[in-house]
Amino acid sequence: MARFELVMPKLGESIIEATITKWLKVAGDSIEEDDVLVEIATDKVDSEIPSPVDGVLKEVLFEEGDTVPVGKVIAVIEMEGEGGEAVGKVEAAEVVEEIVATRFYSPLVKSIAKKENISLNELETVEGSGKDGRVTKADIIDYIANRPAFLQKEAAKASPGISKPGIPEAPPVSAGKGDEILEMDRMRRLIADHMVMSKRVSPHVTSFIEVDMTNVVKWRNKVKDEFLKRENEKITFTHIFFEAAAQALKDFPGVNASVDGYKIILRKNINIGMATALPNGNLIVPVIKNADQINLLGMAKTVNDLANRVRNNKLNPDDIQGGTFTVTNLGSFGSITGSPVINQPQVAILGIGVIKKKPVVLETPEGDVIAIRNMAILSLSYDHRAVDGAMGGMFLQRITEYLENFDINRTI
Repeated sequence: MARFELVMPKLGESIIEATITKWLKVAGDSIEEDDVLVEIATDKVDSEIPSPVDGVLKEVLFEEGDTVPVGKVIAVIEMEGEGGEAVGKVEAAEVVEEIVATRFYSPLVKSIAKKENISLNELETVEGSGKDGRVTKADIIDYIANRPAFLQKEAAKASPGISKPGIPEAPPVSAGKGDEILEMDRMRRLIADHMVMSKRVSPHVTSFIEVDMTNVVKWRNKVKDEFLKRENEKITFTHIFFEAAAQALKDFPGVNASVDGYKIILRKNINIGMATALPNGNLIVPVIKNADQINLLGMAKTVNDLANRVRNNKLNPDDIQGGTFTVTNLGSFGSITGSPVINQPQVAILGIGVIKKKPVVLETPEGDVIAIRNMAILSLSYDHRAVDGAMGGMFLQRITEYLENFDINRTI
């Protein structure tokens, strides 16, 4: 029979010893690879040590409560095979890679994840069936078999002729005494994965522009009551922003696009997604199809209908498909501006800040004057692979022109 020596791992640069808190197996027990053998603790972290091999636990060399130097053999595993000498040791980095403040991952699980291009960030989303939520071999294999399609695509896709850069893993995070830990629900996990993927895929650039909304505000104040009475619908600033964005996308088709490797796909249809907050704090993006072909009345009815169905959980699967550009209304929560994350596979997203009165210098035939105007800041985050600063800036400027030149006598 061959012997395998299990050593006390190093759990951080300054850690020189650890205390054995609990043996989960006893001498004579049959063990399988990845079975947790012992729990250990330092002044900084608690952890578990799994078995890296199949066999029988032959010897336990230290008792519970013993403090053991890093690198010291703590147990011997007898394996099938020839030879009575130790055939190997589990080195510190093989058992616990740095201080374990997130869930522990066995060498086997980490090896499978590495082979499948699963980052630590993504591994954190895998539900574990082991002790304290530990991810087992069966868990990771089941996850791979049912891995979200977009993650499979990103993991397998490599741009021709370009090496994949190393992707840094998230630093370990520990929960302190009194902290509350909330498990992400399924939708929040999908949102998190989608946002991380977007930042990895697209080099984000954000441009900002200030727009004078005074004409739009005056017009809306003038027509909103009559419109509500006539159509039983509210007319909001959001409807006007969507209309301006749709017009600008017709003028700049490069912003209504997607990137596939070294190809840019200019979308024929202008389908604008409206980022909408759900009551539980999650986000969904229903889509206004062919937004450039809808007049302002139609825009108001379409947006209101989608928003109402979001609130009442009445959206159809088709309602959230096919978006080519996204608008998010940051101002509805009081934000002045922001730099939103692109909704893949689109190349840009428009953020709308709150409309606020402020003093502004105006040029008049009689000279410059200071006037109170209704101002808002628009932000455009765009994929620099497809949209450069000139196009992004001109697109924002075109939206501004449509809004600032809004006809105050317009009928609807």
